[in-house]
Amino acid sequence: MGAFDHISDLFDCSSSGSRFKKRKQLQTVEIKVRIDCEGCERKVRRAVEGMRGVQQVDIEPKQNKLTVVGYVEPAKVVARVSHRTGKRAELWPYVPYDVVAHPYAPGVYDRKAPAGYVRYSEDAQISHLARASSTEVRYTTAFSDENTAACAIM
Repeated sequence: MGAFDHISDLFDCSSSGSRFKKRKQLQTVEIKVRIDCEGCERKVRRAVEGMRGVQQVDIEPKQNKLTVVGYVEPAKVVARVSHRTGKRAELWPYVPYDVVAHPYAPGVYDRKAPAGYVRYSEDAQISHLARASSTEVRYTTAFSDENTAACAIM
């Protein structure tokens, strides 16, 4: 590659240059971190507000939830919160129970979850555990509350 090619690459205005970093996308990061008091809330807020790219910080202390909106990476936000505050932080693991097919299956239902939320899981084992076996289906459908005289056993 000659000097002329090098100079032309420097002044190239086409968008095919892979040397430049792509701009981060605006995203919402939800983090579960334990917030006991107003001091903890202030400490968590200060740890996150100092990051580059953060647009908005919302804290819900009753749910132990931190929401960060901005041009940030989720892993970096979690690492910064845990490093600066000394608290254990993880990405928000809960979804509304309406979204999950079987909210009371083992592994999905979590007693520590806020009201109306369950732990999100796409594990095939959990959905398998939530389905009723064929013998359970036969026993539960043998009797009908709508037609009490029609018994499948007799």
